[in-house]
Amino acid sequence: MGNTQLLPLTHLDILMLLPCTLVYTWFESEYVSAHLHEWIDLIFGYKQRGPAAVEALNVFYYCTYEGAVDLDALTDEKERKALEGMINNFGQTPCQLLKEPHPQRLSAEEVVQRLTKSDTSTLNLFQHLTELKSFFIEGISDGVPIVKAVVPRSQSRSFISQGSPEILVTASLNCIIGTHGWLPYDKNISNYFTFIRDTTVTNPKTQRSVSGPFAPGLEITSKLFAVSHDAKLLFSGGHWDNSIRVTSLTKGKLIGQHIRHMDIVTCLAIDYCGIHLISGSRDTTCMIWHIIHQGGVPVGLAPKPLQILYGHTDEVSSVGISTELDMAVSGSRDGTVIVRTIRKGQYVRTLRPPCESSLLLTVPNLAVSWEGHIVVHTSIEGKTTLKDKNALHLYSVNGKYLGSETLKEEVSDMCVTGEYIVMGSLQGFLSIRDLYSLSLTISPLAMRLPIHCISVTKEYSHILVGLEDGKLIIVGVGKPAEMRSGQLSRKLWGSSKRLSQISSGETEYNTQDSK
Repeated sequence: MGNTQLLPLTHLDILMLLPCTLVYTWFESEYVSAHLHEWIDLIFGYKQRGPAAVEALNVFYYCTYEGAVDLDALTDEKERKALEGMINNFGQTPCQLLKEPHPQRLSAEEVVQRLTKSDTSTLNLFQHLTELKSFFIEGISDGVPIVKAVVPRSQSRSFISQGSPEILVTASLNCIIGTHGWLPYDKNISNYFTFIRDTTVTNPKTQRSVSGPFAPGLEITSKLFAVSHDAKLLFSGGHWDNSIRVTSLTKGKLIGQHIRHMDIVTCLAIDYCGIHLISGSRDTTCMIWHIIHQGGVPVGLAPKPLQILYGHTDEVSSVGISTELDMAVSGSRDGTVIVRTIRKGQYVRTLRPPCESSLLLTVPNLAVSWEGHIVVHTSIEGKTTLKDKNALHLYSVNGKYLGSETLKEEVSDMCVTGEYIVMGSLQGFLSIRDLYSLSLTISPLAMRLPIHCISVTKEYSHILVGLEDGKLIIVGVGKPAEMRSGQLSRKLWGSSKRLSQISSGETEYNTQDSK
């Protein structure tokens, strides 16, 4: 029995089809998602052979199936050539991978519902924006601003103990480094999160710090620091000798010093993969560095930059990078944003955010989304009032201008997470905006003091905010109704303390009154 609607695939067809499948999984319609398993059953699954294949009209000539003919065993040359010609003309069916029906793909709503019901899943704060609560942690950097606070995205965790904490890295204005224990809320405990303070940050004898002084007069911001995804290395710029320095977070010692820029390094950024680091400098150039890995673990930077990127006429003030999209993006005090490729360092385009003022327009911050949207924060230098001084602009991955929004505050730090833009301001407001419309999703949270850094945890469960007075503010979702109030204790790796004794997720921070 033949099937004229579905021809067998050759190996070349399969190789050509797989990349398309990978690409279109991001953009496929709900109908395709709902029926994708049926195609898998026909091509790779239980409907490829046997009674199920007959019933589905999915039967082909026997020679097209894997293992049906052993060409090497044929002694008759004519028969061998005939079979080879048949295979070359009609193709071969793929390997049968499944003997049972493939499950149907879950819809986005079903995935969210399943995660919500899971006892071990964290709550996505972007799905509960009206239920956010803020908590503060003191004793990390009392009186000294926290300029970097981040939970790196790909730390190795022990499968033996589900409760083993990850590392939350902090860096303060006086260059003190902290590596704290961090566990997000997971419904099995009553606290919103678990935070185990690094005791070395308050002990002068055990403190770890970024080596070497910063350049005189340089403003120390979160853009000068980047942390490897395994929480083992801290990269820093802004040093007096124009270097990028690599510090071991476990030992607190300098392990690398790279001097390639001709002036002070002003900004750093790491890609989502942890493969490349990009640096911007007062010398108007950007450099792309390859992060060296040994056994899958980052150990430092390559001695020479992979690319040196030119094009700006003033110092580079912000950078972003996406290895997946082969994009390196830089913003400058000259008011332009330049996009280049990573692999070849080729110029792609220049973006010029709109501005009606004749004063100098600068680009203090920018961010690149996973899909390649470019969010640009511009500021007009010389303007004394906040009115119309700061603005947010959005561009597509292809450089198409999509819109702008005037800001009422001065942005100090910014990141893009999923379909949201999270911003902190010097006026002390934490704002969450929709990526595509640039509009506020909720009223800004008043942190009462200037914000020096913000970041979102990899589970989208919390926002980390570093304040001028040294407090670390942790914003997350309030206690859900289904919380298990009776399960208050769980052992941490190497610790038998109850979580309520070591967690700081109990002291709420008032975000209603602005200072």
